[in-house]
Amino acid sequence: MVMIDKLTSLLGAGDVLTEQEDLVSYSFDGTATFRQLPRAVVFPRTTQEVAGCVKVCRESGTPVITRGAGTGLSGGTVPTEGAVVLCLVHMAEILEVDAANLTLRAEPGAITADIDAEAAKHGLFYPPDPGSMKISTIGGNVAENSGGLRGLKYGVTRDYVMEVTVVLPDGEVAAFGNRCVKDVAGYSMRDLFIGSEGTLGIITEVLLKLLPRPEARRTILATFASMEAAAETVSAIIAARIIPCTLEFLDQMTIRCVEDYTKMGLPTDCAALLLMETDGHPAAVADEAERMVEIARKHGAREVKTAADEAESLQLASARRSAFSALARVSPTTILEDVTVPRSCLAEMVAYIAETARKLELTVGTFGHMGDGNLHPTFLTDERNLEEMKKVHQALDLIVKKTLSLGGTITGEHGVGLAKKPWLRDQLGDVSLGLMKKFKETIDPENLLNPHKIFD
Repeated sequence: MVMIDKLTSLLGAGDVLTEQEDLVSYSFDGTATFRQLPRAVVFPRTTQEVAGCVKVCRESGTPVITRGAGTGLSGGTVPTEGAVVLCLVHMAEILEVDAANLTLRAEPGAITADIDAEAAKHGLFYPPDPGSMKISTIGGNVAENSGGLRGLKYGVTRDYVMEVTVVLPDGEVAAFGNRCVKDVAGYSMRDLFIGSEGTLGIITEVLLKLLPRPEARRTILATFASMEAAAETVSAIIAARIIPCTLEFLDQMTIRCVEDYTKMGLPTDCAALLLMETDGHPAAVADEAERMVEIARKHGAREVKTAADEAESLQLASARRSAFSALARVSPTTILEDVTVPRSCLAEMVAYIAETARKLELTVGTFGHMGDGNLHPTFLTDERNLEEMKKVHQALDLIVKKTLSLGGTITGEHGVGLAKKPWLRDQLGDVSLGLMKKFKETIDPENLLNPHKIFD
């Protein structure tokens, strides 16, 4: 109780939770299959309070699990036994928009969509847009190096982080990077913390790069009789040197679920749907949209629809953005997975996922970012059915191994956490994994920050 008393003295009784009924909500994240009650949950409001909490926990050897909105999909914020969850949702201020330098400074609890909305007031744009952007926090995005629908053209979170303020495992505070466009002084320590999943430090402030907001956007929806035709369309678009801001797909199972959910008139007998968006200068947008429509039709699109205005663009885009919600309605448990293969292997990988589901008698819908090869096979199951869950784990193992055999990666944007930890060695090999462990052991020798995530 000494540790709890010290945390209460530091933060106040209202910002320290210890009762079981209060802790349940912090025992899991967006991943369905991992749960563990923490010892306590604390809500610091400043970098200094974060540092103080870390020092208190370090005195007693108590693990610290950093958490934002809890939308993670790899088990990355699931507590270990006896851990303190350090929740940063009250550190949610957007501190500054510097329009002259195209930057925005924010605390880690700021909502991703709010950051883009604030940038928009200045005619600026924060491109990364994970599917959870309306509720996910920027600190979690940085910790997981989140991607999103616009990743093909604009990249991922790492590409927009200029500076991070980090509380280290000993409670000291460090800052890496600055607002300069060029900076090659020393090691790029900033990049070490981006995507480190809370295992090396706790991010308490970020400086983000912004871009001028695109003047125009055009949205196109195309349907195909086969996944191969959709994949060939994507390859042809890229070969034509068109880089859309969005190039997404849904398979037939997902299309049917989305149509049942949205009633937007999607053809449920087609095998694949492509959502294509281009943005930029109006003349360039008009040209690229026309060329993408032509390419889609040339490769056998059954139907191609171009949005007439912004309202229709949002409606067409909702077919993709509602995919997870639509699938989640089907069964009690929804397990959203994440693998990435080279674009040339997309059709083969989607077919393998469907065949694996058929053989194991599982219900799986697949959607994702076809432009960058990132697939989200989504298992619709019931975690109370132990036999079926065994099949889900078997299917996931087969899918991950197939991904690696095609030169892919076990995670394109969700992170390793607990969910993908069993396969990290298979992807990296002993030497690369060993080097990662050395960084962890050097920076966090007592293994207090998010232990047992990424690797043991």
